[in-house]
Amino acid sequence: MAEKRTTVTLREEGEYGQVQIADEVVAIIAGLAAMEVKGVSSMAGGKFGVKTPSKGVRIDILEGVVCVDLALNIDFGYSIPETSKKVQEKVKAAIENMTGLEVSDVNVHVTGVDMEQEN
Repeated sequence: MAEKRTTVTLREEGEYGQVQIADEVVAIIAGLAAMEVKGVSSMAGGKFGVKTPSKGVRIDILEGVVCVDLALNIDFGYSIPETSKKVQEKVKAAIENMTGLEVSDVNVHVTGVDMEQEN
């Protein structure tokens, strides 16, 4: 069964027409931005064996306002509060700059700590 995709209108009918964006695109922006933060090991969740930039990301868009939930793994040795704050700032800025949508919340759920094994 295919997932239901929703879209949000960024701009109503204008000179050239309407601009819409799929919520999956907003999720991909959030996932890629989160992975750019030093200390984030990987995104958690998603379907086993499926690699997508939106893995571990849930987006809710209501009246042009975005709420983001991220599930991620942190590298051992990094401060969870500091890394989470950087993720929140980076994700909020990326979504707002790329889409023009307002971001109300970026909730970070740390689901694991990645212990890099040294040889």
